[in-house]
Amino acid sequence: MTDRKPTRKRSTSSNRRVPSRRKSDGVGLRGLFRRMPRWAFTLGAVCVVALYIWIFYYFFVGPTGFRWRALYGDAKYPDGYEIHGIDISHYQGHIDWDKLQYAMIERCPLRFVIIKSTEGSTRVDPRFNENFDNALEYGFIRGAYHFWSNKSTAREQAYHFLKHVHLQEGDLPPVLDIEHAPAGTSVEDFQRDVLTWLHIVEDKYHVKPIIYTYYKFKERYLSAPVFDDYPYWIAHYYVPKVAYQGAWKFWQHTDAGRLPGIKGYVDFNIYNGSFYDLRRLTIGNQEDRY
Repeated sequence: MTDRKPTRKRSTSSNRRVPSRRKSDGVGLRGLFRRMPRWAFTLGAVCVVALYIWIFYYFFVGPTGFRWRALYGDAKYPDGYEIHGIDISHYQGHIDWDKLQYAMIERCPLRFVIIKSTEGSTRVDPRFNENFDNALEYGFIRGAYHFWSNKSTAREQAYHFLKHVHLQEGDLPPVLDIEHAPAGTSVEDFQRDVLTWLHIVEDKYHVKPIIYTYYKFKERYLSAPVFDDYPYWIAHYYVPKVAYQGAWKFWQHTDAGRLPGIKGYVDFNIYNGSFYDLRRLTIGNQEDRY
C-alpha cells in the first residue's frame, strides 16, 4: 500500500471538442456582424456621427445657449447700433481700467459696463466691489446683475442681492440673470418665484429690474403678459438680428469680444436706442416710464 495519489489520466479528445462559452459567444457575434448587410453598417455609422455632431453642437456651439466659447472666430457686430457695452465678472480677472476707459467698438466708445454681483443666496463675485467702483470712477454707466439659482428661494436671493449691491442714481436698474428653470416645478410656480425676486428688488429701488435671458427661455418660461412690463436683455450669439420678436433693451450678441485692458474674451452688448434713452433708463431718471 502506498501514500502516493493515483495519477490523473489526461483528458480524452472529447474534452478538446467543447469550445469555451466566451469563445462561442465571440464567434456568434462575429458571425452576426458578418451576416449583416453593408448598408446596415453604413447607416449605423452615419447615425453615430450625426448623434455626436448634434451633442457637440448642442452643448458647445449652439448660439442660443451658454455652453460654448468663441468657436465662430472673430466677434460680429450688428448693424445699426451705436451704444455699446460689456458685461464682466471675475472670469475677466484683473482689468486695466486705464486702457479700457478709451476702448472703442466699431469706432464707437464703450458706454456701459454691467457687473456680476451675486449668485444664489450666499455667493458674491470676488471682483464685484472692485469692478463696480472702477466702472463709476472711469465714467461708465454701470449696472449689477444677480445670477439666479434654483437651489435657493427667490426671497433669500433677493435679500442677498440687496445686502451686497447698493445702486445709486445714474446706475442701470438691477438685473436678474435667469437661464435655468428648476426640474419638477410647474411653469406657473417658477414664474411666481421670479416675480417674487423682481417685486422685492423693485420695492427697494422703485424701478423695474432688467431681465437677462436667452430668447427661447423667454418664450418658454417667461411668456406671461406680466413679464412684458420689464426691460429685457436678450442673449443671442452670432446672428445678424435678434430672433425674439418682443420688445428688448439690450442684446448680448457675442462672447468673443476683445478689448484693451481685458485679457481673453468678454461679452459684447448693444443698447437698443440712443445714449439719451440709455440715460433715461437709469435710476432717478426714468420719469415714470413704466
